Formats: sequence, C-alpha cells, structure tokens
Amino acid sequence: MLDLFAGAGGLTQGFHSASNRFQVVRAVEEDLAAAASYARTFGDKVYPGGIEGWLADEEVPHVGIVVGGPPCQGFSTLGKQDAEDKRNTLWREYVQAVSKARPGYFVLENVPAFQRTPQFELFRNAVGRGGELADYTFTPYVLNAADYGAPQARKRVVVIGHHRDLPEPGKPEPTHVRGHVTVAEALREALPAVTETELPETRTEFCGRSFPGAFKTAELHLTRNYTATSLARFATIPPGGNRFHIPEELLSSCWKKHKSGSGDVMGRLSPDKPSVTIRTEFFKPEKGRYLHPTENRALTHYEAALLQGFPDDYQWVGSKVSIARQIGNAVPVPLARAIAKHLLGAIDKN
Repeated sequence: MLDLFAGAGGLTQGFHSASNRFQVVRAVEEDLAAAASYARTFGDKVYPGGIEGWLADEEVPHVGIVVGGPPCQGFSTLGKQDAEDKRNTLWREYVQAVSKARPGYFVLENVPAFQRTPQFELFRNAVGRGGELADYTFTPYVLNAADYGAPQARKRVVVIGHHRDLPEPGKPEPTHVRGHVTVAEALREALPAVTETELPETRTEFCGRSFPGAFKTAELHLTRNYTATSLARFATIPPGGNRFHIPEELLSSCWKKHKSGSGDVMGRLSPDKPSVTIRTEFFKPEKGRYLHPTENRALTHYEAALLQGFPDDYQWVGSKVSIARQIGNAVPVPLARAIAKHLLGAIDKN
C-alpha cells in the first residue's frame, strides 16, 4: 500500500487492523507533527513533506493499493469555502501517484461536497479516454462511519477505483445499520472525572525539530480550565440539549440577540447515540456538540480519539492543538477497516 495525505494514520490503522496482509511501504504527510505521530506508530515509512516534493524526490513504488484523503477544507460546507484554495487541486498529485504506482485498486476519501465541485469532474475526466488514469474506473459512495462500527455519525464520499482488468468491487456493505455503537459504549473505559490539563513533559526529535510527545492515546485524557460562568452554562444543558437550554441570565449578549442558528453550538452529546462528526476543535464547546454526555466539560483528546476508533496505545506527537487537529482530520478507523475488509474480499475473489 501507499498512504497519501496520511495524517496521523487513520487509514493505515484501519487497514492494518483488518489484516496483516496490508503493509504500507510509503506514507506521505506534510504536517510534521502528524508525520511524527505516524512514524512513532508505524515506523520509518513516512515522507515528511508535501506530495509534490515526494513525487519529485522519490520513485513511486509499484503497489497493490493506493489510499489517501486529499485536504478537504476548501470543499467543506463548514466554514468558508474557497474555490481558489490550492489544496483543492492536490487530487491531481494523487492521480499522478496512482498512475505511477499502477495498483489494482485505489481509495480516495473526502467530504461529500467534493462530488459537487468542478474539481470532481476533472478527477472523473482523468479516468476517461485519454486521461492519465484511462486504465482505471471508479465509483463514489457516500458512507456514514456509524454504519460501519464507528461511534460517530460522519459522512464521507469514498471513491473506490479499480483497474479495468479487474471486476468492480462494489460498495462496502454496512455492518451496524441496525445497531450503531453509542457514545456511552465508546467511552466506557474513560474515567468521567478529569483533573489534569497539561500533557506530560516529554519530547520527540523528528526531522531536526523537537516536538512534545510521544503520548499514548490514554495519556490524552486532559480537560481545560473553565470559568465559573462556563461551568454554570454547561450545568443547564441536558443530554442532547444545546445553547437554547441555557437560561436568559447566563446567556452572552450576542446569544440573547441571536435566537436562531445551529442547534449543535454548546450541545451535549447523547450517550445512547453515536457522536456528531469529530472535527479539529472538539475541545471547544462553542464549536459544536462536544460537551460530555454527563460531565460539565468538553470532550478530552482521549475521548475524541476513542470516538475516532484509535486504540489506547496509539502514539501521538505534537501540542494539544496539533494533536486535536490530527484526531479531527483522521478517517475513522472502523470505516477504514470496513473498506479494507471489503477490498480484501475482492482481492481474494479475483
């Protein structure tokens, strides 16, 4: 395998946990802290730089599968979309890598909005007659991670491509439609009471730089120092509730004037349902439905990683903000594992 735009390694973790027959020979990640997390977990397999530099510096190895999730910030419906964001075109380097690696299959993950962009049509043209991937075809599927065992409702478009000499592998069959994994089930090993706020004092040298870490997932059970007003607000919000449950006297002036808007802001997770999408600022209650189901605090990094499916002994490198970004940007491990098992079935069948 190749894992491009690998981040901290959610796709790799999912494929490795599906079968030891999947072996990554090279991963590529530009964020040095994320690359360090990948290296500490999976060994010296990661190119710590952009995909453009990797394609220029190294020969692309021939592999059976290429996976990757090009950055999606320019396509995301959350926040400001930017049609000119240079990250929108990094799928071109992904296509170039697939063309050189000549795999049997490739997997590309992105936000569902990617399908509605001009970039997606250009990507589709790459597999048409005369395109750079003319020997391949693909089918995009919108998959909800909760349907595949992740304790998180996270929809992503998953493009599954295959060489035209191979049969269409089809869509991975959902495994948990009749019984989603809940927040309470995912967090059952995490102690609800948290007092620590700072990472342990340890450092990692990577690419000539020093980073905090490495930390195991279970060492990331850290809270924040909240104001008395924030704690009072949290206490008024029931499971499944949000800022609209906060009494008038505890509301900020901007909220008193703004009676509409997202119901997820200052929202509390329901223990008997999957979580909302874990984004990069899950530790800020004002950014979404990230209050713990029973405690008056936001999710800890440990809890967010569990909701993404990472194991307790996974290795993380970087500051708290950097690790939060790595966790939020990752492909949920159970979804990656389901895709891996599906492809393994297609490989064995052929």
